[in-house]
Amino acid sequence: MITMTDSAISAVRRFMDSTETPMVGLRIKVEGGGCSGFQYGMKLEQDVEQGDELLDFSGLKVIVDENSWPLLDGVTVDFVDGLEGSGFKFENPNASNSCGCGKSFSC
Repeated sequence: MITMTDSAISAVRRFMDSTETPMVGLRIKVEGGGCSGFQYGMKLEQDVEQGDELLDFSGLKVIVDENSWPLLDGVTVDFVDGLEGSGFKFENPNASNSCGCGKSFSC
């Protein structure tokens, strides 16, 4: 199960409200690459694809593909807004190593 903090949900809703095209929700995925082997990806989606898992967070739809699901199980997604900048932060209990930027990890 993925957890989204209230701050992350609010940030995604702000992004969705600013788009001209209606979006179904936010896709969170894991791809090969980054400093540590895997990297997180996020984007607003217009459609859900075959095999996608659809999660609901207070009306916000989060879409996860079947290949990313095992690597995201237990992840908490937060949105941090501070002096050093703002952005999404992933806390992944499955990661054995992560890079300093927090956007890539290894298992």
